[in-house]
Amino acid sequence: MSNKLVGEQKLVRIFIGESDRFEGEPLYKYIVKKARSLGISGATVFRGIYGYGASSVIHSASVLTLSEDLPIVIEIVDSENQIDKLLAEIDGVIEHGLITVEKATVIKYF
Repeated sequence: MSNKLVGEQKLVRIFIGESDRFEGEPLYKYIVKKARSLGISGATVFRGIYGYGASSVIHSASVLTLSEDLPIVIEIVDSENQIDKLLAEIDGVIEHGLITVEKATVIKYF
């Protein structure tokens, strides 16, 4: 039988483009590495197949229109303190994008 931890945490979603870079590497990789270095419990990167942002340009994973800038969403869940540390660290590295922060009830199995 596994143990579990239940409680309120913060969920961060970072919306960027696949072609966004920081210091020569994909921005999503930089953000995940930064989260790991801060001891954040985990991060997941999702690649969107269709979407648009503030520019209103539609990006698609269609075979006919191979986009090189598909939407990327990074989801991170941890304590408010850890999330605040991460947000302070990545402030300024995102040129175009959106970050949302919300309360999340977490059930963590370990």
